[in-house]
Amino acid sequence: MKYQISPSLMCMNLMDIKQQLAVLNRRADMLHIDIMDGHYVKNITLSPFFIEQIRPHTPLVLDVHLMVESPTDFIEPIARAGADFICPHAETINRDAFRVINQIRSLGKKVGVVLNPATPVEFIRHYIHLLDKITVMTVDPGYAGQPFIPEMLEKIRQLSELKRQHNFSYLIEIDGSCNQRTYRDLMNAGAEVLIVGSSGLFNLDADLDAAWDKMLDQMRQAA
Repeated sequence: MKYQISPSLMCMNLMDIKQQLAVLNRRADMLHIDIMDGHYVKNITLSPFFIEQIRPHTPLVLDVHLMVESPTDFIEPIARAGADFICPHAETINRDAFRVINQIRSLGKKVGVVLNPATPVEFIRHYIHLLDKITVMTVDPGYAGQPFIPEMLEKIRQLSELKRQHNFSYLIEIDGSCNQRTYRDLMNAGAEVLIVGSSGLFNLDADLDAAWDKMLDQMRQAA
């Protein structure tokens, strides 16, 4: 199975963004963009303006992760800026999940939902069939470099089995500590998209091409 690789742009060297984007454009499957509002999580990262700025410089799918308290405030600006996937946290939309899903679809975008470590799959069971992607957080959200939570492997297996049983089409994506220590377990559990950040890609080598080659070697060894 080919695993899709989605580098997390909050972990890249923003002082060297043009050169790093040129490498990622040749090698990545999609790009992961975290938007945090300082309320849902105690951090602030990228923005709709960042998406607008890089959109003309990459042909890749832009996958936007909304770590915000009010995702409906961001959906239209993010869609206009050029996002392809829009992925709010289930905890922030379940009061009006169907309306939010319909809003994202009406803008011509794909719909993802993100599950925090303590949020069960049951939380999204009434609309799981409508999703294009489900992101399993394997760390608590908000900061890079946190330790992997091994209990999430069972959640990944559950989503993989549900997908097989019901012929669902969602992608199973993993966000948090995707690296040499976790690749084998994640792949065996059913992961399909791996978000790579500091430990999985950007800190492996100062040269991003060399870092990418090291990452692929680690994945091949794990497979």
